[in-house]
Amino acid sequence: MFNGHDLDGWRSFDGKAPSPSWTVRDGALELTATSGRMSGGDLVSADSYGAFELTLDWKVAKGGNSGVLYLARNVPQTRQIYETGLEMQILDDVGHPDGKIPSHHAGALYDLTVPPPGIARPVGNWNHARLLVEPGRIRQWLNGKPTADVSYGDDAWRQRVAASKFAKMPFFGTFPSGLIALQDHGEPVALRNIKLRVIGPSAVGARK
Repeated sequence: MFNGHDLDGWRSFDGKAPSPSWTVRDGALELTATSGRMSGGDLVSADSYGAFELTLDWKVAKGGNSGVLYLARNVPQTRQIYETGLEMQILDDVGHPDGKIPSHHAGALYDLTVPPPGIARPVGNWNHARLLVEPGRIRQWLNGKPTADVSYGDDAWRQRVAASKFAKMPFFGTFPSGLIALQDHGEPVALRNIKLRVIGPSAVGARK
């Protein structure tokens, strides 16, 4: 998905050119903003995907927070991509306040699953993440350790969402396909080796 040279194939959430906060250096995508606040300058794929496998490496500086969002849509009733898209969390578990919340730890399906403790590498080191979206099933790994394995699109999924902070977001986790986004949380993050393999057109279906 990322050629290591430029932002070809990526855009901002509103469809315009990518935010200038995103740059390419030494084969990695880097977010240089340091405001510490959600800026909305998310980097979004030009194409949509349903069932797929995604792998990438990421690292954060001290106190860093970001995420990989997926199955997201830009619909008129929403303002931010996290109102529709699921998030594979990127975080400095030690130095960021969200590290005090188990379901917000690095590798989590944000606010929906709790990863094993201590699997993220120290700040400044590269972590390897894997995401597998199959019809009716979503799995995530961080540094080879499973961090999420949930059904998708069924009653169990809807109950899981209803018990989370997304309960009042009616479009969250409802789409069979969508955009992939790299979150601009206003804190530095770097990503590299972003590779995607398409499996099928839809994330909704019978779990096998």
